Amino acid sequence: MRKQARYCRGGGFFVRPGGSLVVRMIPFAKYCARIQERVEQAYHVSVVTRDIPAPLLGDLDGLEIHIDPKVTPEQRLFLVAHLFGHTVQWNVNAGAFEIGKLFQPPVEEGLLATIMEYEQEAASYSLSVFHQIGIYDADQWISDYSACDLAYLRHFYRTGEKKAFPSFWRDNASRIVAKPIPPFTPTKRLFRADGVVI
Repeated sequence: MRKQARYCRGGGFFVRPGGSLVVRMIPFAKYCARIQERVEQAYHVSVVTRDIPAPLLGDLDGLEIHIDPKVTPEQRLFLVAHLFGHTVQWNVNAGAFEIGKLFQPPVEEGLLATIMEYEQEAASYSLSVFHQIGIYDADQWISDYSACDLAYLRHFYRTGEKKAFPSFWRDNASRIVAKPIPPFTPTKRLFRADGVVI
């Protein structure tokens, strides 16, 4: 997740860039606490809050997920879940770690398609964690947020331009399909600050 300013959201209330008020009662902080508890207790992946060097908001190394304390409750929920999805990938597929490395744009279309599949799989794993603890009312939200993240990445890797993250937001994205999380043993690799980006 890149360091972008999303529109003001928290507690389920937010304003779209055009100024219209949207109400969606998703308790981001409450859900994040539950997701974090699940990730730590069931999968033994620690979630640490610490300053993350710009331009990132979160980081991972295969064993831990680190989140910047300045993120909004919504960003934190997405980051914990999404970075857990990448943690699963890194621990069950040796090739996934290589896909997560930083590539200089422009990226050729074949590699870009592989990166997009990697991101979509992480989103599918993240949704599974929600479902494991009985949260089903955030499916559309996480689908929309993940689609925005994918669109941002696709544009950046094609052009090298870092446009404002909210400009890629579209409501009612295609729903993510949850992917079962295979058994894995968390293994430490590298943080993105050491040369890896998601």
